[in-house]
Amino acid sequence: MTSRLSVLLLALLTLSACTQQSGTPVADGTSPAPTAETAPAAGTEAAPPVAAEPEAARTPGPIVPPTGPEPVVGTDFVEVAGGQPFQPGSGQIEVVEVFGYTCPHCATFEPMIDAWQAKLPADVKFTPIAAPFGGYWLPYAKAFYTAESMGLLRKTHTPMFNAVHIDRTLPIQGVTDEQIASFYAKYGADAKQFQSTMSSFAVDAKLKRAAQFLQRTGVEATPTIIINGKYRVIGKGPDDALRIAEHLIARERAANATTAPAPAAAPADTASSAAAPANGG
Repeated sequence: MTSRLSVLLLALLTLSACTQQSGTPVADGTSPAPTAETAPAAGTEAAPPVAAEPEAARTPGPIVPPTGPEPVVGTDFVEVAGGQPFQPGSGQIEVVEVFGYTCPHCATFEPMIDAWQAKLPADVKFTPIAAPFGGYWLPYAKAFYTAESMGLLRKTHTPMFNAVHIDRTLPIQGVTDEQIASFYAKYGADAKQFQSTMSSFAVDAKLKRAAQFLQRTGVEATPTIIINGKYRVIGKGPDDALRIAEHLIARERAANATTAPAPAAAPADTASSAAAPANGG
């Protein structure tokens, strides 16, 4: 298995990214795919967040200064006007990876970014987002958000990449909900419940929320890294993308330190500052 994976990764290193399809149906079969052109406008109200699977326990790495040259806007990354995190309010610097299970370059990138994110400092939160571009992307995006909502994501994320790109037990195109549910049944899911959840309102809300975020940040291909909703990494390859991401994380950390409120002043010593009683008083 290891040798087969190595051969695949080497063969795919020349790929730059997987791009979206256009004009394909979304989950209900009646609307255009949620591509960058047809996703809900940034000003529309986002679907209510759906509870996500808790993050896996990990040992945060130390804060290490980034290496290599400072990234250049327009060349190494794009600034997102008015950018906001996908999951605001955590108090951490958010790193989003937009990916697709059908994307061979994402399969190449997966071992690298998995090892990288496991060492991120405690002030950084890593969040994967499955791109709901439509067409053959959509069933696998639904599978990701269903697995997330059912607490299966951590133990199925890498095996799903392997099933599509290594073992090829699941097809890139033409996969059915039954085939996907059968895959997750191997990891403890009830196949009927999984298939039903794939078509649920909760999963549809996740798809719409992801589509809105992708439109706001200008994502049109996978894999793509977004820092705090503000910076979309371009990069010249996987290693370069991670180098740029580390610089942008450091930039956000410095900005947070600058805007952090100053410590409150210590209360005055009222005992010593009080006036002494008058003699004879």
